[in-house]
Amino acid sequence: MSLRLPTKRFQAVFDLGPKTAATAPPDTGLGHPLLFGDWDDETEQSSLAVEFASGQIHLDTVDGGIDYHFHRGTGEDTDRSPWTPKQTEPILTWASLLLTEFHNRMPDLLEDVEEAAAWHEEGYDLYVCEVEEPARLDLITVDIEGELLTLPWLGSGHVDHDHIEGDNHPIALLWSASEASAPDVPIAEARLDPATEQPVTNALPGVDWTAVGMPADEVLAWLEGIYLNHHVLPDAAGTILTAVLERMGGLSFAE
Repeated sequence: MSLRLPTKRFQAVFDLGPKTAATAPPDTGLGHPLLFGDWDDETEQSSLAVEFASGQIHLDTVDGGIDYHFHRGTGEDTDRSPWTPKQTEPILTWASLLLTEFHNRMPDLLEDVEEAAAWHEEGYDLYVCEVEEPARLDLITVDIEGELLTLPWLGSGHVDHDHIEGDNHPIALLWSASEASAPDVPIAEARLDPATEQPVTNALPGVDWTAVGMPADEVLAWLEGIYLNHHVLPDAAGTILTAVLERMGGLSFAE
């Protein structure tokens, strides 16, 4: 059993703009979708994922418009919509409008979300964004799940983790014997078991565990907690951003 910090109620006030998408959320009978938004600093493009149990649509801003593609409910790519034309059309129209409005608020809105998450991490329960002129603001209320309490790295050198290619969101635990160099030696991996939605870990062959300073089983137990905190339990910024997208898309009031 691992100790876990308590879930906390947090409120944040944002300038979300006109929220035109919120006036007509799609009523398709597919249930409440999960929303994920992102912004790429280098390309200055935004993306939006709308995920129902029966399928997904992923949209990206491009020069001159929006590109989109579909996934089946299992996450597999498909060149056809997983829904009927009557369901697909309102989802695509609404999601395109939502992405456009989200993109128009970038990167300022994302910076506000990250700042609000930082305030939560400091123990505050309310964040209010700054505005340069009077605006109609929105109050967002979320319950942010507490992280597992994990020990710092107790082996030699230092470690980091990074995404790798593969199914079920795999990551590699990277190690370096020297504090002066970036971790670049993979010593273990973790991924999500789709059946249990829990992390599965494995040690990589050829690792000198004596040099690492911790036995393999202790490293894997530590990696499991790191994976849970960073890749399973929703973080504060992600929880707040999802609530922001739901408010912008009218899903806060449409079940």
